[in-house]
Amino acid sequence: MPETRDIPLAEARALVARAVDKAEQLGLRGGIAVVGGTGALVSTSRMDRGGAGGMARARSKAWISATQQIPSAEHLQRMNFVSPPVEKGFVLCSPEAAFPGAGGMPIVDGDEVIGGIAASGATVSPFFPQGVEQERMIAEGRPANPEDLLIHYALGLPYVGQHGDDVERWARSFGPFPEDAPTGMGMAEAPRAARQQELAQAIRLADAVMAEAERRDALVAVAVVDRRGDPIQQDGMDGSPTAAGFLAPALAATAATFELRSDEVAGRVPQAMLDRLLPYATATVAGGVPVVRDGRVVGGLGVAGTDPALAAEIAVAALEVTA
Repeated sequence: MPETRDIPLAEARALVARAVDKAEQLGLRGGIAVVGGTGALVSTSRMDRGGAGGMARARSKAWISATQQIPSAEHLQRMNFVSPPVEKGFVLCSPEAAFPGAGGMPIVDGDEVIGGIAASGATVSPFFPQGVEQERMIAEGRPANPEDLLIHYALGLPYVGQHGDDVERWARSFGPFPEDAPTGMGMAEAPRAARQQELAQAIRLADAVMAEAERRDALVAVAVVDRRGDPIQQDGMDGSPTAAGFLAPALAATAATFELRSDEVAGRVPQAMLDRLLPYATATVAGGVPVVRDGRVVGGLGVAGTDPALAAEIAVAALEVTA
């Protein structure tokens, strides 16, 4: 029988990389998320100094675009027309749509939606930043806000603003939009990002995890987080368990913030207390390991699949390879 498809990991990563390239060219910092057609996380990347919370917002908008199969801006317009109980009920039924902002776009293969992509973060927004080269904020002679620009660039689509009146936003930052504006360089090809050292290290660690998992005939999800537990890189291998995409970041956050292996926390702090006190998800089964650099915990690595013990072994092996 026909199945709802998720965009393959390799394709999702290529889209995220293009968005990162364009964001760096524009001087932006934030996170980019790709969710599959089923709603399962496929890949996310947070740029250096991208700001905590941006990845969660991007993931929510990507989820909306993937599962509702429309731009998240259209979904937001629909929510503005329904009654408050209906709006509240939608989020209760679809908790991954907690941030119904504009900017998410569906990823289409033929006539089939196989995913969604969105961006958010410290300086990724629909507002024009001061100091940016103005011609890079123009596409086909019209103003192009940075958030929507990098997503349309990643998808290879002609620019269409998703956040309302770009001309008004331009005027707030730069004054009236010139009547004789140039065609613009908004969609000009961006060079490969070269200033994302923290992200590059996280991707290298995630790659090592997936390579080790392949050697062991395992399918896993992996998350690399900073010392506060905010995700830097997340990936789900094609065919990995859906639950692994939720468990891996919780394992990584536990390891990073307690500076212990995730299963070592189980005997020290009750899970109910963790759920009540901490503002991020935690998990105390095996699979989360602190990431140590120069004798200091700088983050956490979480690996999840069908076997927590095997996931923990994969995590340790990947850290040894990348040390």
